[in-house]
Amino acid sequence: QLHLVESGGGLVQPGGSLRLSCAASGFTLDDYAVGWFRQAPGKRREGVSCINYNHGYGDGHPDYADSVKGRFTITRDNTKNTVSLQMDSLKPEDTAVYYCGVVWRAPECAVTSVDYWGQGTKVTVSS
Repeated sequence: QLHLVESGGGLVQPGGSLRLSCAASGFTLDDYAVGWFRQAPGKRREGVSCINYNHGYGDGHPDYADSVKGRFTITRDNTKNTVSLQMDSLKPEDTAVYYCGVVWRAPECAVTSVDYWGQGTKVTVSS
């Protein structure tokens, strides 16, 4: 069976940091573009960051939503079959459920193209 499991969410004060991890089982993340998405209450799920498929026409480079550029960093660890999202300088507007999603051998991560989703991990930024 194919599974994606996110971890690392929690409650943090504004300006703080969290590190989210997405672990895959039953398949290899290196075959996919891997994205982090978030969904706040009453809002649509949106893309936060993506590290694209790094073979063939992809180059494995990361992309970020404008709202998180300079604060979030996405990295791949193929030895552990994980993708992490380091979130620094967190703001209250970063509060959401964060999801990991994968797209088969894609140069980008679009919400509508995701093949598999994790169950999500909740991030709350509040004083």
